[in-house]
Amino acid sequence: MDKGVRAERMRGARGVYESNRKKIIATQDVCGICGEPVDKSLPYTDLMSATVDHIIPIAKGGHPSDIDNLQLAHRKCNRLKSDKLVNVVFVGNKKNEINNRDLPLSADWLSE
Repeated sequence: MDKGVRAERMRGARGVYESNRKKIIATQDVCGICGEPVDKSLPYTDLMSATVDHIIPIAKGGHPSDIDNLQLAHRKCNRLKSDKLVNVVFVGNKKNEINNRDLPLSADWLSE
């Protein structure tokens, strides 16, 4: 593939991501990782500021710009999650976290 064509596709994909990122920040109010409210007025340098997380990390095969693979998160939560697959389950007031170290070797995670 020609370098110019590849660069143009990358710019287009980045544009879709930016558009979807703005939609996520405008429509969601709770961190998808910890379940706590996100203060969108904090500066981006603050660890509790709003950022957008890839639910299934790109490194694990997640789509980089699909809105269904994006969620609002605190910058701190997103950094701690890194490229791990995380499923947080709230039982009453107790948070149970299942990360990729606890996952079985094969499962259809998208259907759960």
